[in-house]
Amino acid sequence: MVGEEGAFVLGWEEVLTEEELSTTLKVLCMSAEEFKEYKEQDGCEDDSEEEENSTLSYEGLSRLKPPCKQLLCDSVVLTLESYGSDLKAEQDLLNNKEAYEKLSRREQQALHVRYGQKRILHQLLELVR
Repeated sequence: MVGEEGAFVLGWEEVLTEEELSTTLKVLCMSAEEFKEYKEQDGCEDDSEEEENSTLSYEGLSRLKPPCKQLLCDSVVLTLESYGSDLKAEQDLLNNKEAYEKLSRREQQALHVRYGQKRILHQLLELVR
């Protein structure tokens, strides 16, 4: 998923670029009035409450406000749609020893990477739906 630096990094248990994702979700879910006030403060807010809620473990993601969850859900769906195949197709190929062995070493590695990415995205989707 794309952020200012190129991507938000999601791991198996937490968001690894949590500050960027948290700020992006917060800003995109603001009303026009809230955003104007946020800009006037140069993007600074009282961080005491923010610090408490900023950890974006997967458990924390499930507690996001509904507009943020919907935005994140839509982003995940769009990211999944950008792949040429779905998770089941990757799983089937991994389980089909004959077909898997016909792939070059590079194609096998790419398959494992895609499969892992899709599993993480599906896990995230479950949490925000």
